[in-house]
Parts: sequence; C-alpha cells; structure tokens
Amino acid sequence: MIKRPDTNAQRLHRHKRVRGKISGTPERPRLNVFRSNTNIYAQIIDDVTGKTLASASSLEKGFEGKGSDCEAAKKVGQAVAERAKAAGIETVVFDRGGYVYHGRVQALAEGAREGGLQF
Repeated sequence: MIKRPDTNAQRLHRHKRVRGKISGTPERPRLNVFRSNTNIYAQIIDDVTGKTLASASSLEKGFEGKGSDCEAAKKVGQAVAERAKAAGIETVVFDRGGYVYHGRVQALAEGAREGGLQF
C-alpha cells in the first residue's frame, strides 16, 4: 500500500520551526501569509500584544479577479502594504508560513515591496 505524505502537516512543522526564530515586535511586526487552494490571505501581526494590525485577502468585497493566481496575490500584497502604511508601519518581518517562497507567496511579497513595505 502506498502512503501519501501529509503535506499540510509537513508545512505546519516547517511553520512551527520558523516561528521559533521569527517574532513580530511593535517596531517591526510580522507579515504572515496563508495560502489556500482558492484564496490567499495576509496579516500584519504584533506578537508581543497578539494583535493584528492590518490584513488583506482575496475574499474581500470589491476584490476583482480569481483568488488563486499570482496576479491576485500581488494585489493582496499591495493592499496589505497600503493598509500598513496607513497604520504607520514601514518595516516588517516576512513569515512565509511554511510555504515555499515561489509562485503566489513570492508574488504577494513582491506586491508588498512595491506597496512600500521593507523586509
């Protein structure tokens, strides 16, 4: 019998390992990415207080396009950067959430950089 590896469990293990090293502070919060099959989400989190400072996703009203492609991820990155600028956030720590830095995750990061976030 062939057993398929549980890829989400592997991702969560990688994410837990990365989170042991990366933490968001009030001066430099964490930009977290979650990628599902149909949508992509981004949050800017202050881990000291446990608060979400800004967020954006491809599920929001008024979002145009399909949430499962790189163009949508880039738009989400630009939207979260715009909201972070409004909240007074300039620099962040990028947390890829255990995903490979490729495709939609990379497009979101590039969109956030274009929007003015530094990481």
